[in-house]
Amino acid sequence: MLWPWPMMRSMPVLILPTLGSFHILHPRYNAVTILEMAKAYGPRAVLLASYAPAELEAGLWRDVGDLPLFHLLPWAERNGLEVAALDKHPNLKVQAEQFRQALAQFPRGQEFLAQAAELERRLQALLTRPLLPDMLSRPAFVDELWNYLDGFAQVFGEGPATGFRAQRMQAVAEQIGSRGEGRWLVISDLLDYPYLLREIPGATGPGAHASSPAEADRAILDRAWRLEEKDDWSLLLQQLQEIADAEAQYLAAQIYLAAGRPEDALALMEALLHSEFAHPAYLPGYVLARYGQLQDLAGNRQAALRAYQAALALSWVPAEAREIALAGQRNPFKLG
Repeated sequence: MLWPWPMMRSMPVLILPTLGSFHILHPRYNAVTILEMAKAYGPRAVLLASYAPAELEAGLWRDVGDLPLFHLLPWAERNGLEVAALDKHPNLKVQAEQFRQALAQFPRGQEFLAQAAELERRLQALLTRPLLPDMLSRPAFVDELWNYLDGFAQVFGEGPATGFRAQRMQAVAEQIGSRGEGRWLVISDLLDYPYLLREIPGATGPGAHASSPAEADRAILDRAWRLEEKDDWSLLLQQLQEIADAEAQYLAAQIYLAAGRPEDALALMEALLHSEFAHPAYLPGYVLARYGQLQDLAGNRQAALRAYQAALALSWVPAEAREIALAGQRNPFKLG
């Protein structure tokens, strides 16, 4: 293909791939790592390679759990940075899921899906290994992504099954090239990332990056979100108290509830409700839904119902928090 003139020159483009909800597993490549790397880069604009303008406007990234954008987009807005979504063909992306659903209806199609399942297992194994930022730029890591992408295309062909990924990312690369000179930060889905590295001359992925205190705090918060019995709950509570922000306070209340101490959890949540807890955008829904449950446990049904209704009245609430609130409206919450 003959590239337009701007694409012929090497451009300062940094591509940071996102892992969606998998970021919560990676203390050294978590949602705040991407924010810190963006700050250090000092971009002229933030370009979202894997979202369409309508998807950005509708906040689709929230529903799919694209964790870095909960931090990156507010930062860009505060600093007056342009945020542009570049995928002009979201209908092609949707076809991938429709194609899989159609295949599942036929025995031969199920055989193809079984082949794809092995590829998915290998990809999940890749994403659950410990990751450092610069590892995502190493040839071995990018080659593993290509192995997945090429294997998937070999099974299904490049087209509806892949969401026309190659075609869509080529169009995105052309848009980036047409922007001319500037420091462009590109945020992309992990599986779009290899195509963009290939299509944009001079583009680079994440480099070596020293962890900041904010990233270390995010790692503690992420650990608390996926609390397990084997964790040192006392240590986690101490670390959350040292962070001392709204999300840390909510998670400390979660630990108290899990430990069978709902009174302590309620006391924390009462204090939290009198503070600022709007960020990250997923937090208000969880806070209000959980507060309703704690009020139910305390026998305060009317207060619980008001909390559930407040959660459901938010302009956006995570699906899990919405289910908690809806269930709480139907029946008072009780510990299992």
